[in-house]
Amino acid sequence: ERLMLWHHAFVTDIGGTPAADNSAWADTRIAHGHVTLWETPDGAPVSMAGRTPMVAGQTRVAPVHTPAHLRGRGYAGAATVEVSRAAPAAGAAEVLLFEDLANPTSNGLYQRIGYRPMADFAVYDFGAVSGDVPPVREGA
Repeated sequence: ERLMLWHHAFVTDIGGTPAADNSAWADTRIAHGHVTLWETPDGAPVSMAGRTPMVAGQTRVAPVHTPAHLRGRGYAGAATVEVSRAAPAAGAAEVLLFEDLANPTSNGLYQRIGYRPMADFAVYDFGAVSGDVPPVREGA
């Protein structure tokens, strides 16, 4: 249940449209060992980091989420490091992480733990209804 709530919050935070039911996402990540919960010493979950299934030797770290009231304590960084270390042990030749260029906090964190910018890109949604302006997302 916590993973479903946190995934919903993550999708909302990045401006996406959350699925009505996140249970399939959570079930799949748990079944394949593709999600890590970071816990405090007393066992309270405080952050999550996941990874996608491997394709052509690559896996992507996603999503990374810490509830707003728990941010700024290093939990997301610790969870991201753990998921990033586990990916090569599971056979990944490359570990990717897409980031929002407008978020200097997470950009700085990911660079401190070893990720390097490779490319910038933009995503355009051409499925907009007449008169609507399609959203543009930028990331690296």
